[in-house]
Amino acid sequence: MLEGWTRSQLGNLGTFHKGKGITKSELCDDGVPCLRYAEIYTTFGDVTSKLISFVPTESASDATSIKYGDIIFAASGETAEDIGKAVAFVGRFDAVAGGDTVILRDHGQDPSFLAHLLNSHSVIKQKSRLGKGQSIVHIHASDLAGVTVDLPPLPEQRKIAEILRTWDEAIEKLEALRAAKREQLIGLAQKLLGIGGVFPERWEQRPLSAISTRVRRQNGGGDHPVMTISAKSGFRLQSDKFSRDMAGSSVDRYIVLNEGEFAYNKGNSLTAPYGCIFPLDRPTALVPFVYFCFALNAGMNREFYAHLFAAGALNHQLSRLINSGVRNDGLLNLDPEDFFGCKVPVPPVEEQASIAQALTASKQEVGLLDREIDLLTRQKRGLMQKLLTGEWRVQVEEAA
Repeated sequence: MLEGWTRSQLGNLGTFHKGKGITKSELCDDGVPCLRYAEIYTTFGDVTSKLISFVPTESASDATSIKYGDIIFAASGETAEDIGKAVAFVGRFDAVAGGDTVILRDHGQDPSFLAHLLNSHSVIKQKSRLGKGQSIVHIHASDLAGVTVDLPPLPEQRKIAEILRTWDEAIEKLEALRAAKREQLIGLAQKLLGIGGVFPERWEQRPLSAISTRVRRQNGGGDHPVMTISAKSGFRLQSDKFSRDMAGSSVDRYIVLNEGEFAYNKGNSLTAPYGCIFPLDRPTALVPFVYFCFALNAGMNREFYAHLFAAGALNHQLSRLINSGVRNDGLLNLDPEDFFGCKVPVPPVEEQASIAQALTASKQEVGLLDREIDLLTRQKRGLMQKLLTGEWRVQVEEAA
């Protein structure tokens, strides 16, 4: 143990409280600020002084109040590594936290430092061992109470938090710029492509089967990476998403996809309720046989159709098919004939190319910001490892 540092369990630092109340249907444009558990993953970093959601006063009375300095944990998540992500609330206003959260109060530490520490690699390892469940992982206050942390004196905590705040502010500014660029990309796509099944009248529309050829190339061996499709990140290695046992299961029936060929994942999510379509960006890959795979015919611009599908151009037709109840019982039972029967616009080749060029340039701007944010995030993670373990000690001015 470093000189002046102490080791303690969270249960000995303060008191735990359970978040409660607040459903999505209760949210409003103005009211009592609230923190929802999903926002701990999607919106906030380690520290926040602002909240983005609000509930009416009567709904807030059923929720758990939070105050300056509270540490709010997400009590459920999709993976053991994500479980128990923490955010320090440093707002100077009345607010509430909803269900699936656990709140640590009166801990006596610098809240920003403590939140950084609780999201550091060593503590994440402890929390991941405590998570319970398979598809949804849960962690409880009694579990968090046993998490052990090493704490420097308060002046050193504050200095470390001040240093890390510099990185947080830089990342927040870049994330705000990225959000603005994404909005621009969405607006440009809507203007150039048409959304909601409404395309420019001058464009001919044909069934997808008329401009593409279905790919059903069954795996016959060979050194192909096994891939799945995520609505958020596109193609990704199956081993990154699933457990090793599942990733090592038989792939005899998987489809061999070549670079530039498309695959449609029928699995829905909050961000892609009608599935997602991406072109393969590597030489070859194996994809699950339940995917609908296809190659565009000659004369069709791959970039144009990649942007078109990413903009949800088929969503309106897929929604009508799924809700008709005639041939399909939900998205996963969608027939290939129905999918390939969906109509897509076929602009002149020159117009496809010019639209693709404009949208690709806009998307590349977002990609550059993604990489810059990733770089700063990795820099901050490395800095945290040095500062939060005491490997690098900070100089603290003595009080007069």
